[in-house]
Amino acid sequence: MADDKDGELELEGSGKSKKLIIIIVAVVVLLAGAGAGYFFFMGDDKPASDAQMSSALDSETPEGESAPEESSSAQVGTALYVPMPRPFRFNVPGAARDRFVEIRVQLLVRGGEHEESAKMHIPLIESTLLGVFSQSNAEDLATSAGKVSLKQKSLAAVQKVMTELEGNKTVEKVLFTGFVMQ
Repeated sequence: MADDKDGELELEGSGKSKKLIIIIVAVVVLLAGAGAGYFFFMGDDKPASDAQMSSALDSETPEGESAPEESSSAQVGTALYVPMPRPFRFNVPGAARDRFVEIRVQLLVRGGEHEESAKMHIPLIESTLLGVFSQSNAEDLATSAGKVSLKQKSLAAVQKVMTELEGNKTVEKVLFTGFVMQ
């Protein structure tokens, strides 16, 4: 009988060690999965450098063909953003009722001289933009196509005014950084 008790003790001990091994393996697998997930989702998101991009373009371009050249407007100068000091707040007529609109605007310019020129003429640019904005209606501003149209009209008006004053368009894009309609 003593031999039977020893055999039962060995079986109980081996069952506990099996459970312990399974738990340890499960913890290791979970930690490895967590580490892989962290690496995957929190990995380095830095954009590729110009040298890496040009070498990648060169390797993808078949022999005898040249890579497409960038447009000259992108090489004129560094992209700079000129914020309008205040948001534009105005009412627009709607079918059922008038709506209140608030638009925050920044201007994309290229190069320091264009930035200084835009900053110098901010009151005139604000007046021009407010004139364009006030010609819109609530139905147009409720759609994305209407907002794109408003941006294009705004850009054309600002470029026209800046060409008359400075002799060049100065502003490359009118950007809506905030748009609220109530």
